Parts: sequence; structure tokens; C-alpha cells
Amino acid sequence: MLLSKRDQARQERHLIACLTEACETAKAEIVGFQWLTHDVDYQRFPASLRVIWIFASQAEQDAAIAKGQDRLMQELTATALRAAAIQLETPAAHVHFDNEQSCLRVDAGNWQQRLARQRSSKR
Repeated sequence: MLLSKRDQARQERHLIACLTEACETAKAEIVGFQWLTHDVDYQRFPASLRVIWIFASQAEQDAAIAKGQDRLMQELTATALRAAAIQLETPAAHVHFDNEQSCLRVDAGNWQQRLARQRSSKR
């Protein structure tokens, strides 16, 4: 079902608020975690939704995943999506990880460019 521009804006604000709570929880619990963002094409919503958890470095990202903290981030994402009234069959499939170090090396620190490139490679 396509959302109107008004409904898209409302959904976006609600999603951001819910993901902000998840982000703040993760900052307190996960070493190296910096911030999160999301990416969505509302023409293919909610299937196109991606939640990207950003670490400072590749080493910190790898360490967090090795410690099983990726499961915590998946759970926090699922909770945020439920709170935002977004139903996905497998929320964990919409969770991705990245890091500042890789963005700086590959995309000169330009996150907009990096996310757009990743989005286009998924199509």
C-alpha cells in the first residue's frame, strides 16, 4: 500500500523517534557503537526499509558482532519497529552494520553517497 506524502512524513517522524530510543540504549551498552540511520524507499515500504548501525571502526564492529551484540541491535530494531507500527516478517533481515572507518576510506566520509551506492547495489 502506497502512503501519501503526509502519511510518509508522519511515519518518518514516528520511526525516527523510535529508532532514537534504540540508539541511545545501544550507545550505553555497546562499545564502539556511534549512531544509527535508516534508509527507505516509500514506493516499496516497508520491504525496502534498512536500519544501519554505525560503529567507529571495523575492529569495533567486528568485536561487537563476535560478542553477539548484533542480536541486541536486532532486538532493539525489532522493538523500535513494533513501536513505530511497522510490521516486518523478519526484522533482523533489515538490520545492517557499517563503520566510520570504511566510509572514510571508500566514500571520503560521505554517508549520503555511501548509502545511495549501497541502495542502488541492492536493486
